[in-house]
Amino acid sequence: MTAVPPLPEGLTSRPLSLDDAQAVYEVMAAQQRADIGSAEIEVADIVADWQRPSYDLAASSVGVLDGDRLVACAEVMAAGRGDAGVLPDHRGRGIGTWLAHWMQAKAHEQGVPEVGMPQPEGSPGDRLMERLGYHVRWHSWVLRLPEGAAVPERPLPEGYSVRAATEQEHPLVHDVQEDAFLEWSVRERDTFEEWRAGTVLRPGFEPWHLRVVLDPDGAVVAMAFLVMFPREDGQLEAYVDRLATRRDQRGRGLAQALLVDAFGIAAEHGAVGSSLSTDSRTGALGLYEKVGMVVTQTWVNRAIAV
Repeated sequence: MTAVPPLPEGLTSRPLSLDDAQAVYEVMAAQQRADIGSAEIEVADIVADWQRPSYDLAASSVGVLDGDRLVACAEVMAAGRGDAGVLPDHRGRGIGTWLAHWMQAKAHEQGVPEVGMPQPEGSPGDRLMERLGYHVRWHSWVLRLPEGAAVPERPLPEGYSVRAATEQEHPLVHDVQEDAFLEWSVRERDTFEEWRAGTVLRPGFEPWHLRVVLDPDGAVVAMAFLVMFPREDGQLEAYVDRLATRRDQRGRGLAQALLVDAFGIAAEHGAVGSSLSTDSRTGALGLYEKVGMVVTQTWVNRAIAV
């Protein structure tokens, strides 16, 4: 880790606050439009992250300002997971390099061995991180169901059912998700309150967004969390943000049945497109391609030791 260099002349920095959510969205959305052609983030995504009980926003974030305008930002969250953005019209000033050094210093302060973040493959951010010595940890992909297509029907095994989760089932849904995700994700287990902050307390949540499969005994054995967001063209998109099946219930087609259910109910509520993402740690890419989804974006998660 090297020392954080000074900011380019005329710029200042300060920690972010909840009042910055809209400005941070504007930075990240502008960067996505420049890099992948559309903004695929909402203010609700930012608020959901920031409202987690364990997250100290002021201690873990920085905003870069040109006068009163927020032109760049960065965060370092749990387990060295970072995020950063620079307005496209401020690229080339050394801000991205400054943010990278700030993130390394913050991760070192937090006592984690490395810090990393995803960037669209081949984007300016990806190329910058490669030049700065960041190594590739994994790849991830955004997949979409082609317009007008439908996921082939996947009937559930006899006695199984799918529906919206009840509030009383939320702790069980949390357990199914965390047990499954921690098979491949190197991080601490999220508490139930952390999980709630990013799901049922996310701005805009509706009970039908959280789907479950029940076995013949009524136990929650699989889950999906659906997010509805407006696309750049004004149409609604359905995004499966989380999908998990209990280990002992795999191979029965439950995940595919959940996709059919989630995309179907989203269409009933006005979605004209359906998407999700997965990464090379999960081994699930083939599952989604089997139901007709196609890769539309490739992202690279890079990291560096601190």
